[in-house]
Amino acid sequence: MLTAVTRKVSLNLGSCQLEFLQRAEIDIAKAAAQHLDYEGCLEDLGARVLSLPALPEYPDCVFVEDPALVLDEIAIATRMGAASRRGETESVAAALEQFRPVRWLREPATLEGGDVVRLGKLLYVGLSRRTNAEGIRQLADLVEPLGYRVITVGVTGCLHLKSACCSVSDDTVLMNPVLFDASAVRNCRVLRVPPEEPFASDVLRIGTTVILPASFPRTGELLESHGFPVRAIDVSELMKAEAGVTCMSLVFDT
Repeated sequence: MLTAVTRKVSLNLGSCQLEFLQRAEIDIAKAAAQHLDYEGCLEDLGARVLSLPALPEYPDCVFVEDPALVLDEIAIATRMGAASRRGETESVAAALEQFRPVRWLREPATLEGGDVVRLGKLLYVGLSRRTNAEGIRQLADLVEPLGYRVITVGVTGCLHLKSACCSVSDDTVLMNPVLFDASAVRNCRVLRVPPEEPFASDVLRIGTTVILPASFPRTGELLESHGFPVRAIDVSELMKAEAGVTCMSLVFDT
C-alpha cells in the first residue's frame, strides 16, 4: 500500500521562513483548502493519507518532507538547517516509527529532505543553504551499507535540490540546470523545464502520474509529450511560502 504522510497548515503560515521570495500576504483559509485538495489528489492516485495535526508554533510545519527521509528499509530523522524548525522532527519521526526503523542525524550535521532526489538506489543530495557536508556524510554512513549510493550536488540558485531537479521515473529527471550543478547528475534522461517556467522542476511522482502546480502549464505539456501523465493542482497560495508539491508529503510503500 502506498502511504503519504502530510501535515495540516499552521494558522501562522504567514510567518514562514523565506529565502528567495519577497513576503506576500497569505490567505490561510485558501491555503488550507488547497492543501486539502492536495491530500485529495494523493488519495485519488492511490495513496493512504496519514494527516498529522498542525503545529501552531511552527509556521513551516506543513512542509513535512524536510524533517525526514523515507527509504525502503529505514526512515531517517534529519537535523534541519533551519534551527527554528528542528522541533518539527520528533512528531514526524514518531509517525514513521510504525512503518520503518528510524535513524537520527546528529550535530553538527544538517540535512533537509527537500535536498534528496532519489532514482532507485541512487541518492542525489544537495549541498545547499540547508544541508551541509557533514549531513551528507552521515546520510551516506547510514544508507550505503543498504546498497545506496550518495552523490553530492551543489545547489546555488534555489532553496533545495528538489526546487531545481526531481525524478519523474527511475531513469528520468526534470530539471532547471541554471539553479544547481547539473553536471553531477549523470546516467539518466534529462528533461529541461521551459525557460519561462524556471521553478517548475519541483514535481511529485505518484506511480506513473506526475503532480505539478497548475501555474506551470508549459511544463505539464512537456511531460505529457514524453509520455508522463500529469495531474495539475492549484497550490498558488501555498507557493507564497516557497512551497513545492514534493515538500508537503512523505510518500512511500508500506
